[in-house]
Amino acid sequence: METYRVLVVDDSDEEAATLAGHLDRYAADHGVRLQVMHLRSAVEFVAERHDADLIFMDIDLPGINGMEAAEELRTRDAMTPLIFVTNLAQYAVAGYQVDALDFMVKPCRYADFAMRMDRAMRAVRRNGDQRIAIPTASGVRLVSVHDIVFVELQRHDLVYHTADGTDQLRARGSIRQAVESLPASSFVQPSQGCLANMAHVSAVRSDSVEMDDGTPLYFSRSRRRDCLETLSRYFGTTI
Repeated sequence: METYRVLVVDDSDEEAATLAGHLDRYAADHGVRLQVMHLRSAVEFVAERHDADLIFMDIDLPGINGMEAAEELRTRDAMTPLIFVTNLAQYAVAGYQVDALDFMVKPCRYADFAMRMDRAMRAVRRNGDQRIAIPTASGVRLVSVHDIVFVELQRHDLVYHTADGTDQLRARGSIRQAVESLPASSFVQPSQGCLANMAHVSAVRSDSVEMDDGTPLYFSRSRRRDCLETLSRYFGTTI
């Protein structure tokens, strides 16, 4: 099961908790895994530049308001779906100037939220449907990046393990070539011999990451610290 990172920017802990509850319910109802992170100010959002697959942004925030934060976001990121959640309905039209996907007025009932979340998840999945060409012995295969669980080096071949558990694509190459062909924002390198798709990490241990197909990928001594820091940034928590 893939992990999608959802960022909630709202100065109200109570309203952020309500939205997080809606997200938890949606995840359970639809069989997806949502990693939710809460920021209390747009200042923190702009300064830290947290990576996310979907952003819920309040507008009425202290310091820098949500609209100003969204304008800054769009100078560096034109793709990540953005939904405004606010009691300031008059800003709805302005939201489209920063290419907001949707606009929800507080308080938002779950039924309305779920309908809008369906639309948001379609946009998230479209953004994540990057494909790479893998030249195997039987011909070139086009594979979605999100379907790759991990890549390992076996002698002089790269073996791509995919999410359905049945496909193991073998291609001549090096880990360095795999690193160059896959998005750095999605993959981490536990050792010289493998790459892990962070969307498919189910557990992080002191000596390894466990993938959601059950495979453990062990850290090399030289890469352990960098990997843990990368995973912390990805999941928005201390590891």
